[in-house]
Amino acid sequence: MGRSARVARLGARVGATHIGTAARKVFADADRRSELDTRKQIATAQHVTEELGQMKGALMKLGQMASYLDDALPEPLRAALATLQNNAPPMSAELTSEVITEELGSRPAELFVEWDPTPIAAASIGQVHRAIILDRTTGTERAVAVKVQYPGVDTAIASDLKNANILGTILKQGFGGLDPTEMMEEIKERLTEELDYTREAQNQQRFADFYRGHPTISVPEVVPEFCSGRVLTTELVSGHTWSDVLTWDQHERDAIAETMFRFVFRSLYTMRSFNGDPHPGNYLFHRGGKVTFLDFGLVKDFSAGEMTTFETMVRLAAVDHDIPGFRSLLETAGMLKADAPVDTADVGTYFSRFYEPVAAQREITWTPEYASGIVRHTFDRSSPISQYATVPRAFVFIQRINLGLYALLGDLNATGNYRQIAEELWPFIQSPPSTAMGEAEAEWLKTRVSGTKS
Repeated sequence: MGRSARVARLGARVGATHIGTAARKVFADADRRSELDTRKQIATAQHVTEELGQMKGALMKLGQMASYLDDALPEPLRAALATLQNNAPPMSAELTSEVITEELGSRPAELFVEWDPTPIAAASIGQVHRAIILDRTTGTERAVAVKVQYPGVDTAIASDLKNANILGTILKQGFGGLDPTEMMEEIKERLTEELDYTREAQNQQRFADFYRGHPTISVPEVVPEFCSGRVLTTELVSGHTWSDVLTWDQHERDAIAETMFRFVFRSLYTMRSFNGDPHPGNYLFHRGGKVTFLDFGLVKDFSAGEMTTFETMVRLAAVDHDIPGFRSLLETAGMLKADAPVDTADVGTYFSRFYEPVAAQREITWTPEYASGIVRHTFDRSSPISQYATVPRAFVFIQRINLGLYALLGDLNATGNYRQIAEELWPFIQSPPSTAMGEAEAEWLKTRVSGTKS
């Protein structure tokens, strides 16, 4: 009831701001109306971040997603939401200690050689602390990151997810024509899974095992003896934040972008899995294009059949440019109603924009406007074709993965021939390396195949 009241209060506060501003605008000139609009955006941003920052759950996670997904959000709101990525209010040291005691059987001071009660990160479901452990195998000390789940967050998320219409309404603020029903169902399932830190530990170790020795991709190793359903301990990694990266020179940003692109599609096409929460708060950055990927609570695994469909769509739309075949597959996959009374060429234009960045051999520069255009087109329901289109559950997640990546590449203003890079990763082509990073990755792949250590 408390969370429902908080949601209602948020809606009332935002609504009151809008009504008050609208009344004043009746008597304002153009400059004054612009000033009032800006004030409304700032006030709304303050209300939203104040409430979501305190709620710790599904609504706050959605706020984090919105902060980077589309630059078409009013800038004050987007900037304010961005503070949720790393700056959520933490729980007290005493409460953290109680959770660890309940989960691992002893207080932090007894479990760890050293324990920092001040969190280094606080987010929607848990917060992270530094600690030092004694490695039982080597007898040496190791620095670790200990993620502790907020007590009661499972109840909070369950409460949030009962209000699927609220989450859908928030999504529709950015994408007016979107029917969010299946997206909400997918988000519900993934967020519920994210509460299980035992599952997350297994996910993270699977990715760490796969990418061990990679030249630019790293995943921290899990320390299983200090893990439970609500506590996750991994090796501690330090690095730069997303805001730091945005100040680096373009060469460094291009390298970071290439690494993120390779991570997304190497994971997808080789592991049939991906970390489905692609926001920059989950990454640590290093010079030379190196990225450490964190937070594997929201991992989506795809079936072999789903992957075959995804791969065939890419091939038909971006490689063969076989629009009739592309339309037929869209109908088979359930994305387009069979025998819809729409022109096949228009169907190709409507659906293939998603694949535009890799549809031709050319160097492109991602910009926020370019990435936003693809995002908005993907969710555009103003086209006549939209009344015959839908998004099956498997595609809800694949779109989120891709579009989240597109948004980040746009923020980086990344430049490169992404078609050439994609051809290295596509199972149906697997071209030779096209960049220096690609050559290094190819050498790493040889060590994985041969079983040798890098």
